[in-house]
Amino acid sequence: MKELSSILIKTAIQLVIEAISQAQTSAPQKRVSPFPVQEAADTPAVEISQQAVPKNIDWEELDDATILQQILDPGILEEIIEPSVQNTIDSSSPPPFISYVTLNRLGLTMQNLNKILDSDEDFEMHIIDCNSKDNTWNYIKSLQDKRIKSKTRFKVNRGPIYVLNYNLRKRKPNQYFFTIDSDVYIKTKNWLTRYMEIFEAFPEVGLLGIMRDNPYPRFLPPVIPQVKNDLSYLQLRNAGIDVIMDFIPGCLQGLRPELIDRIGYWNEECGYGDAELSPRIVHYTPFKVGFVTTVEIDMTQFIGCDKCQAQNLCTLNRSIKTCFMLAKQANSNESFAKKAKWKYLEVFQELADGKRTAYCASLLDPASREGNLYHDAWALENFEYYLRRSN
Repeated sequence: MKELSSILIKTAIQLVIEAISQAQTSAPQKRVSPFPVQEAADTPAVEISQQAVPKNIDWEELDDATILQQILDPGILEEIIEPSVQNTIDSSSPPPFISYVTLNRLGLTMQNLNKILDSDEDFEMHIIDCNSKDNTWNYIKSLQDKRIKSKTRFKVNRGPIYVLNYNLRKRKPNQYFFTIDSDVYIKTKNWLTRYMEIFEAFPEVGLLGIMRDNPYPRFLPPVIPQVKNDLSYLQLRNAGIDVIMDFIPGCLQGLRPELIDRIGYWNEECGYGDAELSPRIVHYTPFKVGFVTTVEIDMTQFIGCDKCQAQNLCTLNRSIKTCFMLAKQANSNESFAKKAKWKYLEVFQELADGKRTAYCASLLDPASREGNLYHDAWALENFEYYLRRSN
């Protein structure tokens, strides 16, 4: 991978920030800010469209300047924001925020997302599609549920941390934040209520999750059972740094708002997601992390075309490539983790040395970087890795 000049990076970031500022003063329907605040609309939803990235780009052949532009460009191909979001009056206790992200595998997304929506629990869902190529976006646009507050399709996939932080930036003050992977089928009815009961009973717990399940082997790192009346959770004992699976998996996670105030965002500089979040919380905040034991999930990774609920929506030539083949081709997580491990270790060394706090900034939130250590070059290199390999 080619090296990006630090001067070029800082200049480009500044230009993008200025462009965002200018865009926010332009007509609402033409905003390019990643966090637009539209005026009220008479139509069911406000749609913001940007020119699509041309298809069939050879990302490996693009020069650094073009790649940098694609990473920093906050524009989106399409975003649909419900008027109820625009006109919401701030509440001291808004319903939980659910971040749901898709990347191909339309059959799994349709099955698993429908299961979440087939409930009477109250939440605000924000769905992002990361440049799927299997008609996932058309399915998402067709969904009609008042709890879905925004539907977003990115021009390009910049990796899982960029997307998490994009949605986290939308969270209201005092709002619990949940992230659900699209391969998670939640079998337990009223699962959200069970999470919230633990949060309310145990104010020390900041992050709750669940073990991965079928077809993955169930694995539980060292834990300490915590019990109060008829409620309990399993508190992570060690959250060891650079210890395999000694963290709360990110497949179905909930974060307390007071914790988010402390930690800011998922760390973009190392991009290690679940593996960095748990130890950062346990070792550098007063909060605990743990497992919910009363919610069951299934993580089936493949559905045959003959059993897929999305057969009537599928436009792929399945004799050449299925949506699962597209998903596997775009998955760069394992190779990324090997390449970026040194950044993960360095971030925790900086924490141990007192060079940084538990609060992590984001490229998407310029104010968050004021007074906080943030390695621009590391983060941009991480986003570039996914952009070149997962689109």
